[in-house]
Amino acid sequence: QVQLVESGGGLVQAGGSLRLSCAASGRAFSTTAVGWFRQAPGKERDFVAGVSWSGSSTSYADSVKGRFTISRDNAKNTVNLHMNSLKPEDTAVYYCAAVRGRFTSYNANQAAYEYWGQGTQVTVSS
Repeated sequence: QVQLVESGGGLVQAGGSLRLSCAASGRAFSTTAVGWFRQAPGKERDFVAGVSWSGSSTSYADSVKGRFTISRDNAKNTVNLHMNSLKPEDTAVYYCAAVRGRFTSYNANQAAYEYWGQGTQVTVSS
């Protein structure tokens, strides 16, 4: 069982930065891949970034490549999403999620994820 809690969202001006954190409880967290997703009003929830269980592999949506960085600290059971050069179109509720199974890699398919956090709002003003 894994519980996920996101934090770090807020209001920021375009061009600014935020760091989102996903804190997990449960021993299995360190052996499962984690992804960040986001959902803007009236839109579907989309993959943003993912990191493998070991942290050695990462993946990003084209829309955030070069601006966002995902990292994890298994000793602290946390996964962070560093967001730079934010744009108004980055405004959304951001969710972290843990992939089903152990020793897994990231996956852009939401169906692969078993545990989800409650989400944190990110608003980027123009």
